[in-house]
Amino acid sequence: MADKRPRLPEWFRTRLPSGELQQKFNETKLTVEENMLNTVCQEAKCPNIHECWAAKDATFMVAGQECTRGCRFCAVGTIKRPPPLDLQEPTKLAEAISKMGLRHAVITVVNRDDLPDSGASHYKECLIRVRESCPDVTLELLCSDLAGDHVALAYLLENLELEVFAHNVECVPRLDKIVRDSRASFKQSIDLLMEAKRIRPDILTKSSIMVGLGETDDEITEALIMLREANVDLVTIGQYLAPSSKHLPIDRFPNPTQFDDWAAQIEKLGFLGWACGPLVRSSYRAGDLLIRASARLRTDGE
Repeated sequence: MADKRPRLPEWFRTRLPSGELQQKFNETKLTVEENMLNTVCQEAKCPNIHECWAAKDATFMVAGQECTRGCRFCAVGTIKRPPPLDLQEPTKLAEAISKMGLRHAVITVVNRDDLPDSGASHYKECLIRVRESCPDVTLELLCSDLAGDHVALAYLLENLELEVFAHNVECVPRLDKIVRDSRASFKQSIDLLMEAKRIRPDILTKSSIMVGLGETDDEITEALIMLREANVDLVTIGQYLAPSSKHLPIDRFPNPTQFDDWAAQIEKLGFLGWACGPLVRSSYRAGDLLIRASARLRTDGE
């Protein structure tokens, strides 16, 4: 059966690295492969993989290659009973990040609904090991919703050295049942972000929205308002791209100028940092986003 996905607009053209950038991309790829690590860059088929890996920036995915959820937009595989956690993963992850010389590391996770704490203790161990090996690297955790378990969240964040706690709402509330797994919801995600900020007000919180799933511009504005009311500090908006013909079809391709309009709205709402654009993903230039947000905090405090 032929793939009937729509042709991408011209603004989706990306340039492959060459020369020194190609060499850096190859070095990053080799480090990932040698340490048998999973990256969301690969699993989610990110369009920015060459740009980010050439810049020695990568987002690592822990707790397995497959997820216990079955969201209809996601390229990551689904499994009901995942294999046991790799107890050596925290050490391998820390060693790889140290070798790569990263400035900012994003650690994302698959949902582990099969585990009593939804994987919180494993996620925490990974971050602790990375911090021990790379004390100068700023850390960002792109977390699951932990099945709405705020006790597990509190354990995860207690005494954890972390700069950014991220969790993606993914879509506007009306589309939850169409886009996300039945165990996920906008409300559950918002509640998790609010609780994370309550527990650790010193940590920046972050979320992301995809467009092209059937939402309206007004619904995007409403979602942004709800995120800001939940004290979310950083937000990204990017175009949904169907990983295959079996996933949700793309509803629309907003023009780049529309992303500029959303960026203006985000700034007006008072977010500390944002990235909006067709190719933007939740971890896109995450280190730069953190630096800009930190600078705004310092300016506001003066």
